[in-house]
Amino acid sequence: MDAAGTLAEVLKGEGPRVLATLARTIGDLAVAEDALSEATITALDAWPRTGIPDNPRAWLAVVARRKALDLLRRESARAAKEAAAFRWGTGAAPDQIEEAIEAMEPETSLRDDMLRLIFTCCHPALSREAQVALSLRTLARLEVPAIARAFLVPEATMAKRLVRARSKITTARIPYAIPSDAELPGRLAAVLAVVYLIATEAHAPTGGHAVARVDLEAEAVRLARLLASLMPDEPEVLSLLALLLLTSARTPARTDADGNPVTLADQDRTRWNRAAIAEGSAWLSEAVTRSGGVAGPYQIQAHLAAAHSTALSWQETDWDRIVGLYDLLGSITASPVVALNRAVAVTERDGPEAGLAALKTIAGLEYSHLWHAALADNLCRLGRTSDAAGELHAAVTLAPSEVEQRLLQGRLRKVRSELG
Repeated sequence: MDAAGTLAEVLKGEGPRVLATLARTIGDLAVAEDALSEATITALDAWPRTGIPDNPRAWLAVVARRKALDLLRRESARAAKEAAAFRWGTGAAPDQIEEAIEAMEPETSLRDDMLRLIFTCCHPALSREAQVALSLRTLARLEVPAIARAFLVPEATMAKRLVRARSKITTARIPYAIPSDAELPGRLAAVLAVVYLIATEAHAPTGGHAVARVDLEAEAVRLARLLASLMPDEPEVLSLLALLLLTSARTPARTDADGNPVTLADQDRTRWNRAAIAEGSAWLSEAVTRSGGVAGPYQIQAHLAAAHSTALSWQETDWDRIVGLYDLLGSITASPVVALNRAVAVTERDGPEAGLAALKTIAGLEYSHLWHAALADNLCRLGRTSDAAGELHAAVTLAPSEVEQRLLQGRLRKVRSELG
């Protein structure tokens, strides 16, 4: 791999952690982002000439810190931050830098930089949506289209919301300071949403050629584990970890030998990661014990994932239980996506007429390829092939990734061949 390719991989896998550590040490996310960008430009110039460093991540981290110091020096209004940053100035050796950073570490149980900055982005002065969107863009490095899809809004709308969130941070002088342990529970819901949506993007990437992004999936599980160690008495934290493990267990079976996507109904269940299923089930059991019989949304979703994981086949799935769980989930957190998944389960339990009726009652999914694909499935089962072809065409047009487009195009070709 050449220098540019290596740098792209380092930024993809380690960039968020470099940014998180840098933001924590200097206390300013905007400066941290600018410094990382400048370090990236420097790497693009230097690496082809001098060679790829033995430790590309460490190289990027040290250069970014030096760039941050330069930026702070140029901003005279930031004298206090410059003084703090000067502790690890450009003349320090890497081990001295780490010692200086450790000395600056406040007393808190929140030790991981990525998790720390997610909590920081989830400042109560911002709306819940802004907290989550900003965290996804800044920490998970998700692109605006992916975030817009998560919130079911147009891309332009989400771009404006992100600009407003950053503007509010600047004008209100919201500090990127580490919250105290006492503040953590109040920010937990937003933090859980961030980790959950990172996993969602991993499971269904917006754009690209991959069926799943295993790097994001692993990061979401890692963050969930950190949360579980940080807050072991929080049922929803344990439930989220259970959900992510149970879902990630299916990743090995989600593609065929040629890399094409395989739907849950057609997956070879012998390829599922049974160790992950067992661990996820254990965390779910612990969450149930700690919740005292009051299930939150992540616990319900974990039960849904467990119902699929324990079924011997798609046909032998307990669809009545799944519909009931979606009913319960909808009563807690009603959303078009929950209604869509419920309608799919209704189709399997009660047949295509009932499923089609349930799908047609859902508002807000007109731009969802999944909704159109579900309509097409029910129409096909009812023998309404021409109508199904129209819905599949819409689904192909709206699909956000090449992988999903290929899957839907294959279904569309099959339906059209039946039309003659």
